[in-house]
Amino acid sequence: MREIPQISEAEYEVMKVVWEYEPISTPEVVERLAKESDWKPNTIHTLLSRLVKKKALQARKAGRAFIYTSLVEKHEYVEQKSKSFLQQFFGGTIHSMVLNFIENDQLSNEDISELKKILSMREKKEGEK
Repeated sequence: MREIPQISEAEYEVMKVVWEYEPISTPEVVERLAKESDWKPNTIHTLLSRLVKKKALQARKAGRAFIYTSLVEKHEYVEQKSKSFLQQFFGGTIHSMVLNFIENDQLSNEDISELKKILSMREKKEGEK
């Protein structure tokens, strides 16, 4: 897997907008984020610039605005963060994480049913190979 840049929580909020609407202009990013947060336009511009410097976003000039597209795919970022989370808190194993949730009664019956369904579909898929 290629190196994925470190993205802060605020930068991640910007990335979510870009991933959903790309290609997207600066004013569109500002408009969408203004609906979800109390950030000022200058803050959003700064976050966009940081993401370009980190090579998470690509910017091209179009008239007076920039158009942004992602250089990091959402699934790549989520995969990296998931692995990092598992490693940091559960020794890199998912069964430790699930066991923690089960032992602390943090899984509802609906959650358990959904997990069983996912595992059943996975077993069925593996059996077809």
